[in-house]
Amino acid sequence: MRINTLGALTVGAMLLAACASGTDDPDTDAAASTEDAASEDTDAQEESDEAAEADETDEEDAATDERADWPEELVFGFVPSREADVLVDSADELADVLSEATDIPVEPFISQDYVGLVEAMASEQAHIGAFGPLALVRAIDRAGVEIILQSERRGTYTYHTQYMTNDPDKYCDDEPQADDDGFLWCNGTLETDEGPMGEDAIARIDGPTAFVDPSSASGYLIPALQLIDQGHDLNDLSTIFSGGHDNSVNAVYHGDVEVGLSFDDARGIMAEELSDVGEQVVVFAFSEEIPNDGMAVIGGLPDDLKQIIQQALIDYGETEEGQEVLYDLYEIDGLAPATAENYDVMRRADAELGDQFDG
Repeated sequence: MRINTLGALTVGAMLLAACASGTDDPDTDAAASTEDAASEDTDAQEESDEAAEADETDEEDAATDERADWPEELVFGFVPSREADVLVDSADELADVLSEATDIPVEPFISQDYVGLVEAMASEQAHIGAFGPLALVRAIDRAGVEIILQSERRGTYTYHTQYMTNDPDKYCDDEPQADDDGFLWCNGTLETDEGPMGEDAIARIDGPTAFVDPSSASGYLIPALQLIDQGHDLNDLSTIFSGGHDNSVNAVYHGDVEVGLSFDDARGIMAEELSDVGEQVVVFAFSEEIPNDGMAVIGGLPDDLKQIIQQALIDYGETEEGQEVLYDLYEIDGLAPATAENYDVMRRADAELGDQFDG
């Protein structure tokens, strides 16, 4: 039997076509699936990027809103207390630290005296200020500043007046004791780092007395307040103002006065010039503790900006570089948060005695 070859080929082709049309191609399906997944990933990434951009924009807008009441520039004021070039260099360093922390330009300002700095803060020409303890309480009253920081020195945030004499028989209730440097102390002053101490001896003061300066916390205000509390009338005392803590030591050493006042321990200033000053000038009493100097900001600064300024200066004071700069500035060893209540004793002294040196 002869086979129709053309017919067979036609039937075979039709069968192959039928089979092909009813079978899936795995490679083709996989490629299509991959393309679909890639498209979905791209869409998801685009949506994620758009969401991130929106979040970032929202955060920037929120930050802008939070800083809307921040000043465009800050001025940091200082009062001279040592060589001008050292003060300027230290002030520049602190200004740079705050500028970085706040992202605001900060300019240092060196005032002629604390009165000028108080006035600058009252008129908001300065926003931050470094002051002595008396100036701080006056800046609160006259410029509405807020104290944010108090200085640390030798591990403490306070200091005191020392009472010195060249007549230990009259003012020492015990035998003077020598410290490691041969300096003499009595009435328990060698054993403590805090006042008040020796107040019974303070009550006996009736001879010529050397204060430092009417505006000095340790050289006049606090010991004068202590003498008043002891029942003294300052007008009845024969007093002088020596003009310097070292000068008070010198006046006692040379017998110009019977009692002298200074910070603790100003005798060291004179030790090179007067080799036996620690033996001839005996410390017999301490005043109550006096708060160290500190830093304040104007009351109108936003609270969040105040906190940034406060924390930035504290953190900087804990670094090696910051410790060097602060020490060069005002012999500060560190900074800690402070409030107006820390300075209540200065407010009382100012109320009692401040009018004696007001201009």
